[in-house]
Amino acid sequence: MSLLDCFCTSRTQVESLRPEKQSETSTHQNLVDEPTLSLRPSSTRASEVICSTNVSHYELQVEIGRGFDNLTSVHLARHTPTGTLVTIKITNLENCTEERLKALQKAVILSHFFRHPNITTYWTVFTVGSWLWVISPFMAYGSASQLLRTYFPEGMSETLIRNILFGAVRGLNYLHQNGCIHRSIKASHILISGDGLVTLSGLFHLHSLVKHGQRHRAVYDFPQFSTSVQPWLSPELLRQDLHGYNVKSDIYSVGITACELASGQVPFQDMPRTQMLLQKLKGPPYSPLDASIFPQSESRMKNSRSGVDSGIGESVHVSSGTRTVNSDRLQTPSSKTFSPAFLSLVQLCLQQDPEKRPSASSLLSHVFFKQMKEENQSSILSLLPPPCHKPSISLSPASPWTEPECDFPDEKDSNWEF
Repeated sequence: MSLLDCFCTSRTQVESLRPEKQSETSTHQNLVDEPTLSLRPSSTRASEVICSTNVSHYELQVEIGRGFDNLTSVHLARHTPTGTLVTIKITNLENCTEERLKALQKAVILSHFFRHPNITTYWTVFTVGSWLWVISPFMAYGSASQLLRTYFPEGMSETLIRNILFGAVRGLNYLHQNGCIHRSIKASHILISGDGLVTLSGLFHLHSLVKHGQRHRAVYDFPQFSTSVQPWLSPELLRQDLHGYNVKSDIYSVGITACELASGQVPFQDMPRTQMLLQKLKGPPYSPLDASIFPQSESRMKNSRSGVDSGIGESVHVSSGTRTVNSDRLQTPSSKTFSPAFLSLVQLCLQQDPEKRPSASSLLSHVFFKQMKEENQSSILSLLPPPCHKPSISLSPASPWTEPECDFPDEKDSNWEF
């Protein structure tokens, strides 16, 4: 394995993933930043964690998920010198194809240049033999997808959706301003910290429109997506024609994610692939009330002309069983209503013609998000149960590190994704 001078967010030199030419870091030298933003991840003694590349300093607690098409295991761990909880993503590079290695390398390099509170931070990246370790802040609430499965099986309230989507779209707007298409916007790539910070993850599918110092208007590249990602992809991306696609394809994925958060189900997930493609390519804009995109479920929702927001979840399913929560913030009536503002947001995002969709910047000014000016980062915490800061089980410390021998579960069962 040769060396390549690529850097992670801690500015620690690490080994390259494979001998490649120097990545296009020059195209990201002058990224648009937002210095006025005040929502920064808070972490005591984080500087010590950021600088720590010693594997013996990390004690693995429990595996909390898998991602990157099931090639990466995600662990809750403790940085023993400081006691700080962190998330560690471990990938066996020997199992990765050349394309996967390039995707990993791109995500690691770009994480060094991206500076935004709503983009997932990689504190430290280093290799242990053939294993790549990525250290990042522990997000106590996990992903929005995990919240749906655990607490909101019938979907979230508009207030909670607004808080989650606003943070995700802010991160997306930052990527778009810097000429990048995310290409994998979905609930499992939206993470929530214990103090209510929403961050966008899943950078391994990211594609830059900037080539050789010039920003192109469209992309014609179609990576080897897992079929599990296709329900969120835009029609023009799936079409693979001469028109290509651009940043507006991410806006379509925001609309699908909004439906996912509102209903507790992934649109198109149970459809045969051919039917899904035809319906996306020829069908009209959808809404979270459209039963046709949830063929295996009956619609439990109705439109609300009054614009009054509904509640949240009543019967709560957790990984260890079923739990009933009496708190009003976790109640969902059997019939759900949505405001015209939310329906307008979804329909704008899911326009068939990409040019008719708003930009991420315009989306942040949509009437659905206007109340965010009166809310702060902590307001999301009032809509959620207390975060889980301690794992339910504990594993032996990873010191010294030994290569695990285990069978990977099915990707659809993953709670966290890389």
